[in-house]
Amino acid sequence: MKAGLRPAVVASATQAGQEERIGTLRMILSATHNREIEEHAKGVDALTDAMVVDVIRKEAKKRKEAAEIYSKAERKDLAEKETRELKIIKTYLPVEMGEAEIETIVRKVLGSGVKDFGAAMKEVMKKIAGRAEAGAVAGIVKRLLE
Repeated sequence: MKAGLRPAVVASATQAGQEERIGTLRMILSATHNREIEEHAKGVDALTDAMVVDVIRKEAKKRKEAAEIYSKAERKDLAEKETRELKIIKTYLPVEMGEAEIETIVRKVLGSGVKDFGAAMKEVMKKIAGRAEAGAVAGIVKRLLE
């Protein structure tokens, strides 16, 4: 996310009176800023787009897991809040790959001679580049290795 884009995104949500969107965007910006600090300590000057997408994906995963926990605890109000935040966060993520697309990539990797689960996952995740959840990919890799 470019630095000049940040104020514009929050400002447009503020003008529209979208309080929940504002809070969610601020949370994403805060998480991104924290990642910038971590990377700066490692000598990286700026986050890449892939790093920003990774931060947003992690925040989406947190909301999904929290919603599930709240649902199990019968806290419908909190589960709905987390689900709404997740929906907002997903609008800032690239479109996820479908199962057929993932399977095609996995078949190519396995066809190149990779037979170990860990090595296959590593190679597939490089090719997918954050466009699918690791859990979905792992299920397909396991199924095709059997």
